[in-house]
Amino acid sequence: MDSAAVFEFLMSKQAAGQSCVLVTVAAVEGSSMRDPGTIMGVAHDGSFAGSLSGGCIENAVVKEALDALQTGASRMVRFGAGSPYLDIRLPCGGGLDICFTPLNGQKFAQSCQQMVAERRPFAIELGDGFAKCHPAWARVQFSLNKGAGTFGYWPKPRLQIIGHGASVGALANQAIGMGCDVAVLSPDAQVGSALEGSSARFQILIRADQSDLLESDPWTATIFLFHDHDWEIDLMVRALEMPHFYLGAMGGRKAHTWRGEALRARGVSDAQIRTICAPIGLFHSSRDPHTLALSTLAEVIQTYQQIDFEAALG
Repeated sequence: MDSAAVFEFLMSKQAAGQSCVLVTVAAVEGSSMRDPGTIMGVAHDGSFAGSLSGGCIENAVVKEALDALQTGASRMVRFGAGSPYLDIRLPCGGGLDICFTPLNGQKFAQSCQQMVAERRPFAIELGDGFAKCHPAWARVQFSLNKGAGTFGYWPKPRLQIIGHGASVGALANQAIGMGCDVAVLSPDAQVGSALEGSSARFQILIRADQSDLLESDPWTATIFLFHDHDWEIDLMVRALEMPHFYLGAMGGRKAHTWRGEALRARGVSDAQIRTICAPIGLFHSSRDPHTLALSTLAEVIQTYQQIDFEAALG
C-alpha cells in the first residue's frame, strides 16, 4: 500500500531535475517480507522511498540503483540465497530477484500516480530499458531470463467510517497510519475537528437518511460505529447496495438482531444481512476505542488480503 508514496517521490525528484530508478521485486524464492511487484524509487542523490525487506538489503539496493543510473541500462540482481552479495543474507532464508529500471522521462510516474489517485486498477510493464503504466489490471508474470513482465495493482483499501464517538477517530488515525484512504461521516462535529490536518475526508451528517453522501467502490470497507443504532438503517440499506469488499457494524448480538429486523422491514434480504460483519472485529468484547479500532482494522485488512478481486469482479 506504499506505492503511492513511491510514485510521489519519483515525481518530486524528477521535477527537481534528478534522474531516478524504479526498483521492483520481480520474483521471490522461499519466504519473504514482500511480494512480487513491490517497488522502491531511488534518486540520483541516493535518497529513496519504499522498502523491499526489513532493512537488510536497502543499502545494497540503492548502490545497485545508482550503478544502473550510471550505465543507463536495466539490470536484474539476486539478493539472499544464490546472490553474489555473499555478506547479505535474508533472515527468512529466501531469495529476491530484483529489477532495476532507469526511468526515461516523467510520464511513467505521473501515469501511475494518476491511476492511484483515481482508484483505478493498473499494471506496470517492465522490459529491457523501459517501464510503462497500463490502465488495466494484469496478473503478475515475469521472465527472469528476459528481464520482462507485468505486475498488476489494485486500489488500496478505503475505509468509509460512519458513526460517532472516540472509536471513529481512533479507527481513522490507525487506518491512515496503514496507508489506507479514509472518509468519515459523523453527526459529531468534534470528530471532524479532531481529524483536521489529517488526510481523512470528513463530512457532517445532519440526518440519518443522507445516503447520497456515501461513496463506495469494490475496494471500500464501510464501517458503522454508532451507539445509537437508529442512525444506521437508512445509510446501511444504501451501503449494502453499493460495491464494497467489507461492511461491518459495532454492537453486540442483541443489537444485530434488532438491526436485522429493521433491515428486513426495508426489503433487505437475509443473504445481504449475513454479509454484515457484526459483532465487528477480529476480537470482541472490547469497549476501549483504540482496541476496538485495532480489532476492526485488522479484520478489514485481513478481508482485503484474502479476496481474489479478479474473480470477484468477473
